[in-house]
Amino acid sequence: MADGERLPEPRSAERHNDLAEAAGEQLERLKKSPENSAERDAKSQERAAEHARKQAELEAVFGKEAGGEKKGGGEPGPSVKPVATKKTKQQEYQQTMTSVQSKLTPASRSFSKIIHTPAVEKASEVIGSSIARPNQILFGSLTALVLMGATYGIAHYIGFPLSGTEPLLAFLIGWVLGSSFDTIRLLFRGKRPS
Repeated sequence: MADGERLPEPRSAERHNDLAEAAGEQLERLKKSPENSAERDAKSQERAAEHARKQAELEAVFGKEAGGEKKGGGEPGPSVKPVATKKTKQQEYQQTMTSVQSKLTPASRSFSKIIHTPAVEKASEVIGSSIARPNQILFGSLTALVLMGATYGIAHYIGFPLSGTEPLLAFLIGWVLGSSFDTIRLLFRGKRPS
């Protein structure tokens, strides 16, 4: 036997058993008391809610695959993403337009209904993607500014009267330069500039 170690006294084993029995009895009393059962029920409900929240977060993060199963495996579930058809998109668009237009003033509402008719929207898209490209407008405006400044300066210096078509011609020259720039860019990059 090493120094400092003592043999357990026989009474300490009896005392240990007595304490264990008392702890068991106390635990049984606590389980039976109504206050603690309410607390336990509340805690178990909190745990269940926490588990459900974590499960929902996992489903949101991992999503559902086409077969309705989670990526990590598990039970099949309902499809999360509804199929969007052309008809449903059109219905949602009409609902949104009706909702937004109801909040406008009568004059704005009438203007909105006119510009959001299918014919006007299609024409606007075609013009925006062909004639009114950003580079064309930018080049046209800058060229008109520079050329008109030079033209008016020279005309004023030599006393030559201007007809009024010069700004339009200067813009058209710039527009052609912008179109050329877009075409060259398309040839080198191989895609339509945005």
